[in-house]
Amino acid sequence: MANNPKNRHELVEKNVGLLAILIVFAISLGALVEITPLIFQKQTTEPVQNLRVYSALEMEGRDVYIREGCNVCHSQMIRPFRSETERYGHYSVAGESVWEHPFLWGSKRTGPDLARVGGRYSDEWHRVHLINPRELVPESNMPGFPWLEENVLDGKLTQKKLEIFKNNFGVPYTDEQVASASQDVAGKTEMDALIAYLQSLGHAMK
Repeated sequence: MANNPKNRHELVEKNVGLLAILIVFAISLGALVEITPLIFQKQTTEPVQNLRVYSALEMEGRDVYIREGCNVCHSQMIRPFRSETERYGHYSVAGESVWEHPFLWGSKRTGPDLARVGGRYSDEWHRVHLINPRELVPESNMPGFPWLEENVLDGKLTQKKLEIFKNNFGVPYTDEQVASASQDVAGKTEMDALIAYLQSLGHAMK
């Protein structure tokens, strides 16, 4: 009876600790099988042809985007479905995000996907929309961010940010870009930075 498969199955089901260990093992094995091949695939580890690094101002704008929680309501990952590609543009590819730390793909779409929003609207449109979204989209439930117009960047940490991306993550910033980073953003507002960041999104796949 000890070798009865039914008894062995029952033993696993009734032993919570053993069941938990086997579940973790199964999930880990599945993840290993799914993820490991991607690490060695060229299309997931190398940048797409036209990808460029963020400018100092765009980098500051990206930080504002994260700080204000924009990535909570807006994804940056267009899936390869006709309903999405017709609305937003070419589906997202891994090579666009190789220099993103952290990546901002997201999955929550309270608002539209922003992966290809760059160049779709003017800077002034974004400015008005960020101050009071309902002036342009009456049905919008997006909050306004008028304080971004008042907050001025001092650039004290901008150079350090670019250095970290260059030295720790391998993002190909030049020494000149790093050296001039603080000067490039000094006096600009957070609104300027966020708009610059939004206008950069999707540039590599235009």
